[in-house]
Amino acid sequence: MTLSQKTDQQEFDFEPKASEKRIVVFDLETQLGADEVGGWNNAHLMRIAVGVAHDSADGEYKVFFEDRVGELLALLREADLVVGFNSRRFDYSVLRGYTDSFLAESLPTFDILEEIQKALGFRVGLGNLAKNTLGVGKSADGLQSLKWFREGKLDLIARYCEQDVKVTRELFLFGLEKKYVVYGDKNGKKKNLRVNWDLNKFFKK
Repeated sequence: MTLSQKTDQQEFDFEPKASEKRIVVFDLETQLGADEVGGWNNAHLMRIAVGVAHDSADGEYKVFFEDRVGELLALLREADLVVGFNSRRFDYSVLRGYTDSFLAESLPTFDILEEIQKALGFRVGLGNLAKNTLGVGKSADGLQSLKWFREGKLDLIARYCEQDVKVTRELFLFGLEKKYVVYGDKNGKKKNLRVNWDLNKFFKK
């Protein structure tokens, strides 16, 4: 079942109460893996294959290949809130290859993985949360994306990245409305995690 099919059935149209705020949900895929740049500490060398962002200002999913990374950065800076999954540690680190700004400090950011880790004390992957909370799995993974890049299949990377943004956005909206998310533990047992995501402390001041 695809994400669109699942959410259509749920009629899941909840939006944050502060609807006048511009919320951008984004994700990106890279050209190179950690093993090709000397480790995760060199994420700024990985280069962007594609970035995708959902902009609440117009409700559209926007695709940015490397030659348009400046436009992606501009969109993130215009947002009242940037939502991502592991965005502080990974996505912003990759974007450091294109800007002198320390995005983790300068952008108003709600990092879902960061909030989950604070609550649980350990990390849970997006695929795990999406499957157990939304009933939807990821369509691919980072290794497949790197393979596609080497094959020049940027359209497939863009499609996969957009799906991840949709999953991230739906997980974000679900947590805001329902006040919980669901994850699978190491034994595969579903567990509810209560969340109280107060966005007011994250919005751009």
